[in-house]
Amino acid sequence: MIRPNRLAGSVFLAVGLGLLSACSILPKPQLVDQYILPSAQAPVASRSGAVDWSLRLDKPMASLALNNQNIAVVPQSNLVSYYKGARWSDPAPALVRNRLLDAFLQDGRIKGLSTDDSNLQADYELGGELLAFQTHYNGNNPEVLIQYNARLVRTSDQRVIGSKRFDVRQPLNDPKVPSVVAGFGQAADVMSAQVVQWVIQQGQGQKSLKP
Repeated sequence: MIRPNRLAGSVFLAVGLGLLSACSILPKPQLVDQYILPSAQAPVASRSGAVDWSLRLDKPMASLALNNQNIAVVPQSNLVSYYKGARWSDPAPALVRNRLLDAFLQDGRIKGLSTDDSNLQADYELGGELLAFQTHYNGNNPEVLIQYNARLVRTSDQRVIGSKRFDVRQPLNDPKVPSVVAGFGQAADVMSAQVVQWVIQQGQGQKSLKP
């Protein structure tokens, strides 16, 4: 006759061995490298000529293919894929907004800066749509493609005072992920400098229209 305590011990041993066996056949979790959006620009001194209006920066709207932390690549038309084992530190719209905020801060002419996270009151609001934030293959030649449809709104009456599409392409010499990430940083630097100049021109243009 088998004693109850010996039977219970056998059952626990069998269960434990079964769990160990199951654990040994489970796939190991894949390690994922997480990248911030680098900046190739050296810090610059703030420019003179501060404006007397404030600006709030919103995260641009984006499709589900871009509104995530995956690093997108379009190897051929109408096909969106992602680099394996790599991701951004934030979704692409947040990366773009944060890079624009950094560019405005370095420029220094707009002192009253905020983002949609704080939702502070501002004279103007910069938003829009992120149409592309991906590596694109033009034949066998990869390039980073950023397309941003910017829209500047006067918050007092929600009137659009200006809109412009920014299209930046950065050729890549190396298709490996670290070089791709560096290319994104270079393209974002070019685009952000263009956006800063355009926004200030639009805002100051509105000031000159006041009676």
